[in-house]
Amino acid sequence: MRVIDPPDSQGTARPPEPPEPAPGGTARTLRQLPADLLALVRPLHSAKSILLVPVALADAGVWSLAALGAVGWAVAGFVLAGACVYVGNDIADRHRDRLHPVKCRRPVAAGRVPVAAAYLYCAALLVLLGAVIGSGPGRPYWPVLAYLALNVAYSRALKHVPLVDVCAVALGFVLRLVQGYAAIGEPASEWLLVTVFSVALLLVVGKRRQELLGAGVAHRPALRGYSVGLADQMLQLTCALTAVAGLMYLCTESPLGPYGRPAMVLATPFVLFGLFRYLQVVLVEGGGGDPVRGVLRDRALTVTAVALAVVLGVTFALARHPALAGTILP
Repeated sequence: MRVIDPPDSQGTARPPEPPEPAPGGTARTLRQLPADLLALVRPLHSAKSILLVPVALADAGVWSLAALGAVGWAVAGFVLAGACVYVGNDIADRHRDRLHPVKCRRPVAAGRVPVAAAYLYCAALLVLLGAVIGSGPGRPYWPVLAYLALNVAYSRALKHVPLVDVCAVALGFVLRLVQGYAAIGEPASEWLLVTVFSVALLLVVGKRRQELLGAGVAHRPALRGYSVGLADQMLQLTCALTAVAGLMYLCTESPLGPYGRPAMVLATPFVLFGLFRYLQVVLVEGGGGDPVRGVLRDRALTVTAVALAVVLGVTFALARHPALAGTILP
C-alpha cells in the first residue's frame, strides 16, 4: 500500500500540487466527490477478488452455509484490502500520474480529491478492514495481511527492481486464492497456485509492454530494465507455463475426479485460443494497458471464457453428482 511519495529518480522538481477549485466550481466538486471516491477504489478491479477467492469452494466437500459465509467474508476482506491499496497508490503516485496521458485524470492526480481527504478515506477503509477481520469467522486472515505487507514493500523498494516488480504484483493474485482456501480450511493445489501466478504474470507483463510503448520510464523507472523484445519473450514463456500448469491441474489435482482427463482434453482448445487471443491483443493490437478492463471487454476472450466455464462446470457437476452421468452420458 503506497502511502509515501515516490522519490524523483530524475532529480527534477515534482509538478506542483493542482490549484484549489475556483469558488464557482466548489459546488460541482462536492457533487462529484462521491463518484470520485468510488473511482479511487477501482470497483471494476474487485473482480480479481470476487473471481479468485471463491475458487476454493470447488474443493470444499460440502457447500454449507458456514463455508459459503467464510468465503464471502474472505472476499469482503480482500476487496477492502485492494481498495486500501488503490487509494494509497493514487496518493503516492499522484506526481507521476500527472505526467501520464491517462492516469492524469485520476481523482487525486487531477486534484478533484484533496490529498488530505484521500488519506482520511484510506484510513477509514483500513478501519473497516480491521472490523471485517476482527468480527469474521475464526479462520486465518494472514493472506490479507501478507497482501498489505507486500504492497508496502512494493511501494518502498520492489517496484523499482525490474522482474521482481512483476512477480510481486502476480503474487498478490496468489494470496487471494490462498485466502479462499484458508477460509474453508483446505490446502490449495500446487498446480493451481502455479496457474494463477502465471496468468497474473502474463497480464502484468502485457501491461509493462504497453507502458514501454506509451509513458515509458518517466512514469515507471523500473522499465529501464525491460525492452519490448524482453517483454515479448516473457509473454511467450509465461503463456507456455500457463497452458501446461492449467492443464496439469485439470488432469491431476482438480476436484473433477474421473472426469479430469476428459476435461483436460476438452479444455485444451479453449485454453490455447484464449492465450493466442491475448497475445494478439498485446502484440498486434497494442492493448494490455488495463488488463482487467481489456479482458472483460474483449468479445473473443469473453466467449472463450464462457465456453471454458461451461466445459468445466459440466464436468464438475458430473464429478459431484455421479447419478447425473447415467442420465447424460450413454
